[in-house]
Amino acid sequence: MDHRHETGRVRGVLCFSCNAALGQFKDRPDVIWRAATYVEGNAWKPTLVAPGVYRLPS
Repeated sequence: MDHRHETGRVRGVLCFSCNAALGQFKDRPDVIWRAATYVEGNAWKPTLVAPGVYRLPS
């Protein structure tokens, strides 16, 4: 059972691995999105912010 740690309320049923992964991410959507971006291969693509100036994702 997957649940919110703050309230104990059940969110759903997940396999052990998926439930453990959410626990490792501390239920933080921002961290989950960064992990997904990394897996998709977009994590290190620089963004052009001015002519000749690039910013790497943090």
